[in-house]
Amino acid sequence: MAHHHELKVPRSVLVGIAALLVFTIVFVALARQGLVGRAGLPPDAPVAARDLVFLDRSDGGVAVLAAATGETVEVLAPGTNGFLRGVLRGLARERRQYGLGMEQPFRLLKQGDGRLTLHDLATGRRIELISFGVTNAKAFARFLNDQESSS
Repeated sequence: MAHHHELKVPRSVLVGIAALLVFTIVFVALARQGLVGRAGLPPDAPVAARDLVFLDRSDGGVAVLAAATGETVEVLAPGTNGFLRGVLRGLARERRQYGLGMEQPFRLLKQGDGRLTLHDLATGRRIELISFGVTNAKAFARFLNDQESSS
């Protein structure tokens, strides 16, 4: 004895599900473009800023240069500073998508409340470094050493 029950879903439920799916797809597309979903506080006036250039070296290290003077701030040894290198790889990938190189500087900003922001001057992208934790933010904070709003 087989019982066959035909399941009838009300049309209003199907329309609701379709509307939810369309809304979700549109919201995700807008979020990926950076038009919605930006979390965090608006940036304060920076208390310290420094423009930096990060250049790969032939030995696998990364040279950190002060953009204003070309002075070497620090050389990161090969295989060290994983978080910093990861952030820079992501930004370099984005620059390549726009046909840009790594020559244009990044602006490292410290806000009055202590937040650190890395601003890619080539693409306009901003990264709130504290969102990755205090220890990771300190990987960049050391480049500000006594810089007072000298962009």
